[in-house]
Order: sequence, then C-alpha cells, then structure tokens
Amino acid sequence: MSQATQVLSISPVVLPAPGRAVELQLRVSAPVTGGELPVLLLSHGHGPSNHLSSLNGYGPLANYFAAHGFVVIQPTHLDSKTLPFRSSDHPDAPLFWRARAEDMQRILDRFEAIERAVPAIAGRVDRGKVAVLGHSMGGHTASVLLGARHRDPRDGSEVSLAEPRIQAGVLLAAPGRGDALSNYAAEHYPFFSTIDFSTMTTPALVVAGDKDGSPHLTTAGAAWHADPYFLSPGPKSLVTLFDAGHGLGGVSGYDAAETTDENLERVAAVQLVTAAYLRSRLYPGDPAWQEAQDALTGGADPLGRVESK
Repeated sequence: MSQATQVLSISPVVLPAPGRAVELQLRVSAPVTGGELPVLLLSHGHGPSNHLSSLNGYGPLANYFAAHGFVVIQPTHLDSKTLPFRSSDHPDAPLFWRARAEDMQRILDRFEAIERAVPAIAGRVDRGKVAVLGHSMGGHTASVLLGARHRDPRDGSEVSLAEPRIQAGVLLAAPGRGDALSNYAAEHYPFFSTIDFSTMTTPALVVAGDKDGSPHLTTAGAAWHADPYFLSPGPKSLVTLFDAGHGLGGVSGYDAAETTDENLERVAAVQLVTAAYLRSRLYPGDPAWQEAQDALTGGADPLGRVESK
C-alpha cells in the first residue's frame, strides 16, 4: 500500500441532474499530490443519523482512501435524512435503490464537470480505474452497479443497473438474499425480495460482521450479509470480522452514537483490507491484498477470516 499523505476535501460540488428531485451534491476528497489517481465511488448507508447518510459521513473511509491515493466521490443520495424524500410518496421511497445507482452513473458521465469544479484534481485522475464501495444500503447500491439485478415492484420487469466502467467493488454489511427477509422488510422494502446475485460478475470483496444479526431486515441472522459472496460468481472474496456488528467498528463516522460495536482496531482493519483489495484489483500484481489478508488473519488473536473463489 502507498503511504498516507495529506488530503484535500471539497464540498459541496453540485451537479445539475435533470429529472432528479434535486441537484446532485458531492464531496470530493483526494491526496494533495500525485497523479493517475484511481476513482472510488463511496455510497452511504440509509441509517438513522441526520448527516452520516450524506456527503458529510463516512470520514473514516473517505479520508483513508484519499490519503492512500484515491479520488473519493461521495454523493448525497435521495434517501439521505438531509433531504425531505424518505417519507414522500415517490414510488422508490424510502430507500431509492434505483436512484442511488443512477447517481453513481451520473458522476461517471459528468466527471469532466467535476474536474472543472475541483481544479485541484484536474488532470490527476485515471478515469480508466474506477471502483465502488458502499456500506449497508450503500452496499446494496454497490451490488447492483456490479451486476446484481432486481424485478421492478411495479411491473415485474427485470432491472439491470450494471456499470461497466466500474472494475471492482466492496460491499460492507450489505443486504442478502430475498427469501430470508423479515416481515417488516418484506412489507416496506419489497424490491429486496427479488435480488439476483447470480449476475453480479464484477470482482468484489464482501465484508460481513459475525454479530450483525439485523433482525429488522432478515430472519437469517448475520450470515445473511455474506449472501452476496456465496450467491454470486467469482472472482469474489469474503472477509468475516469477528464480534463485529452492523457498524463494523464505526466506519460510518467518527464517534457515531449508533455504532454499537465501536472498535478502532476493527475500523483500521476494514480500512486496510478494503483499500488493499481494490488496489490489487485495479493494479494487477500489487501485493497489498495478500499483505492485508496476512495482517488480518495472522497472530494469536486474529480480527477475522478470509475466503475467496
């Protein structure tokens, strides 16, 4: 892995978005120096907090990736509590699963406009190296961009939002299969029931906590969050973090009250393995992923286990 460096972060960067309820607001973070920087699209979760589910959240991940050589783009999706649409009568409310993926596609479509709005990154970005990372509902967003498909709840048609410009992804505590939903999830989020991971062909790392039961979403317990690994074709890898809950130690923000498993060592492990995985995927031959696996699983008290296919 590259050494950490100083980071610049600029927000809001506003992209006009015809047909969207509001303009698309972004945060752009990047190392102060360096060129040919890969792009990371970071999708926030749904979550109960006011600002973690927006461009203002996920500092532990955004800052780490930027400090290690990525240009990190964080959109505020329509389900953010900073916007008034969760309780609207929009047919995709409250989670806006389709609009979330479309936000990421719009970012890639309009990257020249982003570079003009953020002159500090102009000419320093390798737009041929793009990855996506998402936590919780953001993990679901990542999964559909990587090729997972749904049936539209309104007419039953198959919806593909696969984005071929994305070369690799990371799913953190993402939703799993559709036949293991809780009654609440089946009633309120019916699109989850039709998820098909068999078409999620882009290389990805799935990260799950073995204490992340998520009973409001699933009857399958913590194993549900590993479904995107087991139900999709390779190449894929799965990191199972020991004693980790849905917050994976606190990835969604610094000192977040909703992090029930607050653990700085666990957050550091998530930072290390996710950045290492993506770097080795974007730069074949880079040893970072193997080194990160050794660091996670080695020693007398390993933080997790890794499997791949």
